[in-house]
Amino acid sequence: MGYRQNYEQWLNSEFIDSELKEEIKNIKDEKEIEDRFYKNLEFGTGGLRGIMGAGSNRMNIHTVGKATQGLSDYLLDKYKGERISVSIAYDSRNNSEKFAKEAARIFCANGITVNLFDSLRPTPMLSFTIRHLNCKAGVVVTASHNPKEYNGYKVYGEDGGQITDNSAEKIISYINKIKDFSVIKIMDYNEAIEKGLLNIIGEDVDKAYFSNVKSLTIRKELVEEHAKDLKIIYTPLHGSGNIPVRRVLRELGYENLSVVKEQELPDGNFPTVSYPNPEEKEVFNYALNMAKSLKPDIIFGTDPDCDRIGVVIKDSTGEYKTLTGNQTGILLTNYIVKSMKEMGKLSDKDVVVKTIVSTDMVRKILNEYGVELIEVLTGFKYIGEKIKEFNESGNKSFLFGFEESYGYLAGDFVRDKDAVIAAMLICEMTLYYKNKGMSLYDALVELYEKYGYYKEELVSIKLEGKEGREKIAKVLDFFRNNIGDEINGVNIIDKKDYITGIDNLPKSNVLKFTLEDNSWFVVRPSGTEPKMKIYFSVTGESSNDAEMRLEKFKNNIINIVEDIIK
Repeated sequence: MGYRQNYEQWLNSEFIDSELKEEIKNIKDEKEIEDRFYKNLEFGTGGLRGIMGAGSNRMNIHTVGKATQGLSDYLLDKYKGERISVSIAYDSRNNSEKFAKEAARIFCANGITVNLFDSLRPTPMLSFTIRHLNCKAGVVVTASHNPKEYNGYKVYGEDGGQITDNSAEKIISYINKIKDFSVIKIMDYNEAIEKGLLNIIGEDVDKAYFSNVKSLTIRKELVEEHAKDLKIIYTPLHGSGNIPVRRVLRELGYENLSVVKEQELPDGNFPTVSYPNPEEKEVFNYALNMAKSLKPDIIFGTDPDCDRIGVVIKDSTGEYKTLTGNQTGILLTNYIVKSMKEMGKLSDKDVVVKTIVSTDMVRKILNEYGVELIEVLTGFKYIGEKIKEFNESGNKSFLFGFEESYGYLAGDFVRDKDAVIAAMLICEMTLYYKNKGMSLYDALVELYEKYGYYKEELVSIKLEGKEGREKIAKVLDFFRNNIGDEINGVNIIDKKDYITGIDNLPKSNVLKFTLEDNSWFVVRPSGTEPKMKIYFSVTGESSNDAEMRLEKFKNNIINIVEDIIK
């Protein structure tokens, strides 16, 4: 069906919301109409994510409805004859609560029991709740750290992990069978409650989750005796982390915690930032202003659905620096493994899991402690998948997992990255070093001096619309088939094309090149945004040497890419 036909069908359908129809009628730009209707918003391995608005290629109650009906059909087929329940959470984004309630009404109309949170909650709490309440699936309405125009619909399996490729393909096949909005079943919200199909959940589940989080404290005596001494500044960036992060830290005794007031309350317009992403130093401007008088030991912020965390520390010159996701991963890995070893809690079954685009520096750290490192594809769902595998086989025990994009997890009661857990561990780690007369910056430099100066960077190139997709495909085709044997005089010693299914990993449209000087880069399309992502890694003899190597290497690759897409 062409985009114009699709456009007309939306305008004429009796099932399309009148406000969305009005929005469509007011669009005068033909290119805008084409972008909204040239395809259906794709349900990928992470579910739906897109710009909110009217149209088949937008996030709205109808695209959410179609996905939910398809997911319902899938669950009813997969679990025939069984009691089926799902849990639903949502964050602070515009329309998140509306989309969550729409999904709940559709599940209930299909005879599926729904556990819906009474207010916004972090994504990791949804992951926990699925297993805690013995659900068959879960949904969280969020677009993570995307700009305010976006929202999304992430689907989780009964193990509490994001659905992986095989499940996603099956769910997509059910969604694709829905050709008309008339087949989407829906029940009145109050009727669903009266019939016992819709349960509103809250404090009981919260208590169970927070109890599990606090159990991950490693140096309990240190925290009990000195938590009150740590000065913390925290910003929830208008998201769902405000109450959970503060509650856990307060219950553990971290009394000296200041919250950025301007960014404290939930607000889907994210008025103080252009992009609610704790990877960006700009989002910490208000926190840094507070730091002038408060002089904190640590500053951190969580994204809207509180699964990612960004950390700011003071360097030796007194300047505040935003840690990269890899640097926080290095510090946490070292702290956890070192502490467990010192306390006699490290097992020969313990495993750390990271993604293929995350720093290789952890390999050197783990080698020293005799801890195994396992690599997975980009995306925390693959780390969650490993936790399930370890639990089922009993051969390995999950100790810690991280990805360079600011996601961290300890414990196995959550199966996705968790910024509540990470915040707690970062505070404990900072407290440990403070008691030794060191800052986190001192600890990081100590690790670099010991294991080598690793520098990594991610460059995201925005390529929107149909034309953008074609350019991304062109770049991948070049690197896959025409790159040659060297880059700027340095030999390529290893090329991995993950689309062929290698290293016992699922097939994925990802390319990784390792060069003779131990540098590497990875090229892949984003699974959630109209972007191409290029990851770089180098090692150097000093911080400056690594920085110079990184700049040169990065520029070489970016020049190649720009020549292809111009």
